[in-house]
Amino acid sequence: MRRLTLAVLLLIAFGARLAAGQACSLTITTLNFGTYDATLLNGTAAGTVTCAGAWDIPLNAGTGAGGTETIRKMTGPGGVELSYELFTNAGRTTNWGNTQTTDLNGNGNTNITVYGQISAGQNVAQGTYIDTVSSATTSFTVVAEIQPQCTISANTLAFGAYTGVLLHSTSTISVTCTNYAAYNVGLNAGLATGATVTTRKMTGTYHGGTLGYSLYSNSTHTTNWGQTVGTDTVAGIGTGVNQSLTVYGQISAGTIPAADGYSDTITATVTY
Repeated sequence: MRRLTLAVLLLIAFGARLAAGQACSLTITTLNFGTYDATLLNGTAAGTVTCAGAWDIPLNAGTGAGGTETIRKMTGPGGVELSYELFTNAGRTTNWGNTQTTDLNGNGNTNITVYGQISAGQNVAQGTYIDTVSSATTSFTVVAEIQPQCTISANTLAFGAYTGVLLHSTSTISVTCTNYAAYNVGLNAGLATGATVTTRKMTGTYHGGTLGYSLYSNSTHTTNWGQTVGTDTVAGIGTGVNQSLTVYGQISAGTIPAADGYSDTITATVTY
């Protein structure tokens, strides 16, 4: 099982479009974006042009379906796409295209830089994404590896005043996972000495007594919510946006604890 790891790799090795009769060459290093976590990410690659005269380097739209010279597409699992851009300037305002007005041009031996960017907010499925972009004489491969990632948060479950009769309450756990990433959410036994996932206990603030309670994953309070994946956790499939899970709490009737304020801390864990 993997957590919070996302790598994007851009490999480039292309040739320049040259003036007639010139013997020129172009080399460029790998552009490695590193980890992409759905926030804006920039990367660069350094290249060298060896040429006696004028040159220009065009880049086409790539092979991704729907890709253009301004928004290129890497294709991943099931045809899902990840958008990216290539620029000729460090400010990433000048697109690197395939015409005389949008390609990179210069004269003589020189060093160049490819400026890449993956825009924020792309929640796509885990897997490998690939595109092939061509220049006048050769092509380069764009590769992105997206691994599943999840975040989790929870609200307080407040029972209120317990008077010895059956008492119910609910809380919400929020889970956000990569599109199509399978996950499980587990709840531990809490902090009370001797507590288990089926016999949880709140501890009194002043007298040190305990008050038993239970946590369930269903509204009928019949399915205990524990922390063993495949046994008593809650499973789901990520959508790239927040998903809410309801925790159903219960204090059984007939308990007569000392007058006090009782509390416990439960750790919710998302496994993916």
